[in-house]
Amino acid sequence: MAGNSKRRGAIRKEGTKKGPTVGSGGQRRRGVEGRGATPPAHMRPGHPAARRAAVAAKHTRKPSKPTDETEMVLGRNPVLECLRAHAPATALYVVLGAEADERMTESVTLAADRGIAILEVPRTDLDRLSANGLHQGIALQVPPYDYAHPDDLLASATSDVEPALLVALDNISDPRNLGAIIRSVSAFAGHGVLIPQRRSASVTAVAWRTSAGAAARVRVARATNLNRTLKEWGDAGLQIVGLDAEGDTTIDEFDASGPLVVVVGSEGKGLSRLVRQNCDAVLSIPMAGPTESLNASVAAGVVLAEVARQRRH
Repeated sequence: MAGNSKRRGAIRKEGTKKGPTVGSGGQRRRGVEGRGATPPAHMRPGHPAARRAAVAAKHTRKPSKPTDETEMVLGRNPVLECLRAHAPATALYVVLGAEADERMTESVTLAADRGIAILEVPRTDLDRLSANGLHQGIALQVPPYDYAHPDDLLASATSDVEPALLVALDNISDPRNLGAIIRSVSAFAGHGVLIPQRRSASVTAVAWRTSAGAAARVRVARATNLNRTLKEWGDAGLQIVGLDAEGDTTIDEFDASGPLVVVVGSEGKGLSRLVRQNCDAVLSIPMAGPTESLNASVAAGVVLAEVARQRRH
């Protein structure tokens, strides 16, 4: 009988009630909801505008951050000097809307002639790769520096008609000093630079920038053991001359007409003990003013200029 709660099965078990239950409403509501506004044409897959946007993105992609395999040279003069010197490069980045001058125009022309990719990027992309935005609207991506072997550097220097002139660096940890010394070696007809493989500045983007492209003209070699390499060069007939503020001979008194290796120590520590022992002489620069010492790169430039002057006469 209907409503007879006494009969078997008259009382429904909990959770078996027919009809809507809590949480069941709206199951089909999503099926009739709208999908929002139609996306722009350049965001629709397969649309011609989307294909054109993808092509444009390839020419305005962000510059990759420098890694162990790449370096970024920043600034109009350094970039131009690197391109003029035929430095190896993989991409030239130019800021969108940057004010062009003769340096930038020549850089773009040289890059185009060499088949280097030229990419336009927003200014913020290059700002992230430089300190205080000192990129001047242009950057050049270069592969890692290809170091020479010390034996090859020696062979190249001794085969020249001019007496060998090499520079070795001891305890130079600032890449700006390395770049400036490379530039001085190029300016005064030096044959190359030798650096230790460890605990030394290397040819990074900072050194490229400071050298203003000279790193592409001057060979830089790495020595696993600086003292052993200097001894081998001395046995090959080169005179090993250290540069130190407390040297026993001034540059004015030194005869630089023969094959020569100038060893430059750091401004703070100077020459290490073992390197000093391997030197045939230790030179100093006479000071006319109250300054006690010079920056390592400045001192190297002064000595190289004096060597070049003596050899011209």
